[in-house]
Amino acid sequence: MKKTLFFLLALAAPFVFVACEDDEPEGIKTGGNKQEVDPNNEVDAEYTFKVPTYQDDYSSIAGWANKDKWNLANVHDPSVAYYDGYYYMYGTDASYGNEHEKAGRGKHFQGKRSKDLVNWEWVAGPLNDAPSWVVTKLNEIRATMNLDPIEKSNIAFGYWAPVVRRITVDGTTKLRMYYSIVIDNYIKSGKKATEAFDGSWTERAFIGVCESTDPANGNWKDLGFVTCSSSDKGKDYSRARSNSWADAYFYYNAIDPTYIVTPEGDHYLIHGSWHSGFALLKIDPSTGKPDHELGDPFANSAADLEARYGKRVATRIPTGKSYCRWQGSEAPEVIYKDGYYYLFMAYDGLDVPYNTRVARATSIEGPYRDIKGTDITTGGDCFPIVTHPYKFSKGYGWVGISHMCAFQNRSGEWFYMSQGRLPANVGGNAYSNAIMMGHVRRLVWCPASPDELNNLWPIALPERYAHVTDQTKITKADLVGTWEHINLGYQASVQQQSKELVLNEDGSMSGALTGEWSYDADKKYLKLNNVIVCVERELDWEASPRKVTLVYAGTGKNLNMTYWGKKVN
Repeated sequence: MKKTLFFLLALAAPFVFVACEDDEPEGIKTGGNKQEVDPNNEVDAEYTFKVPTYQDDYSSIAGWANKDKWNLANVHDPSVAYYDGYYYMYGTDASYGNEHEKAGRGKHFQGKRSKDLVNWEWVAGPLNDAPSWVVTKLNEIRATMNLDPIEKSNIAFGYWAPVVRRITVDGTTKLRMYYSIVIDNYIKSGKKATEAFDGSWTERAFIGVCESTDPANGNWKDLGFVTCSSSDKGKDYSRARSNSWADAYFYYNAIDPTYIVTPEGDHYLIHGSWHSGFALLKIDPSTGKPDHELGDPFANSAADLEARYGKRVATRIPTGKSYCRWQGSEAPEVIYKDGYYYLFMAYDGLDVPYNTRVARATSIEGPYRDIKGTDITTGGDCFPIVTHPYKFSKGYGWVGISHMCAFQNRSGEWFYMSQGRLPANVGGNAYSNAIMMGHVRRLVWCPASPDELNNLWPIALPERYAHVTDQTKITKADLVGTWEHINLGYQASVQQQSKELVLNEDGSMSGALTGEWSYDADKKYLKLNNVIVCVERELDWEASPRKVTLVYAGTGKNLNMTYWGKKVN
């Protein structure tokens, strides 16, 4: 979550942002310490498909008194884990109109739970207040830097971006959550960042950990400090101007954690946002804390810092003379599938341009490479594009679609969840970009090219999940007709628009694409010229009334964009 941009946005919006992630690898069995899906690997309970009726613009029911009607309204930076019959989702403290602040219990990192990934109910978060260890640890660090302590009453806290996992450790199955608490006070004076600029950077963020065997009732045990923002500049926290970003004090920003248990049973955090990249930190399975002493959160070199606070596994801008410490990448999410660690990340500012990319590695430590072979461990833009702002011909479309989590349902299908924002001025509402709806989408695993059918990459489907139960085989004849096609190529702050595409019975196509198409019904692979896309049934959320239709998603090794499509006739 890019903090500064949102604070500026919040000044114009009717809420203040006081500021998805999850995989549950397939049946890991590792020495009593594991991260897992439902041990019975059951499909969802018997389910009768019903078209969801909740509206995307929920401003009319945004008040706290209507929280039982919210469903997926007010979701930001979600993380999902399955536990005791429900999918539990938790996220950043954010809501339209700041209504979440009215919670009487479980105020911070509030969540929702669902049995079907479509219909969700509110659940309390793990914290009612900032844990005492945050203030204690902050002032311990300030003392080592010869700085005065800050009283708790003068601290501006932000509660951001938790990650939740279901794990079994030492024979106990539970939810473990890592969460971020940000201190928005100046380092030099200790004053809140809303006061006059004092020539220094703002204070650090902290990552803590808590656990629960009773999330339904909001009962969590806080275990305390895990790590914090750290610097390779020693104690030089000076800043020339309040709006200068390039030469950040912190090397690692301790927000946006993701958590994974490897097939070997090792536990790791990856975290970081908008500074020098993502840190990989090994965790003791039993305590949930780092497996070594971190020491002071400052050093005189990056090498010294990385040795204690975690190896850097990804960065958007390469190291070198032009190296920029402030870069538009954040919110890592890591999963393991079929021999690869897939590292998802959010690009750019959250209000409109937010988009999702993915790279992978055969080792948790990297190197992580994208679909074209670019090594993002040392720096570089990453493809494929997993999601991006878009608009079909009907509806307003969506922007700000990122900071995601990836997880499996009980039958082993992979899902993507993030927030989506409405564009500005929807329905005459000047603050509609502050409306955040939770988006659950299926992930499809598509070939990099027709010559590499086993080189599969995850792409989110263009329509949200509605638990469509029609499993009838999709035939070539089903595909003939009119579609809306989107070239989902990267353009900052631009909603990519759909164009009409006609798939003709003779295998030709016209409109958005011209040339030939073919279809493998067994694999559900639709070939559009030299690009293979994966076809599925989903709900047309923009139609009125909403209805089941066919959709596709896929990419090409050298395409630098994703194809999204929806059948409309």
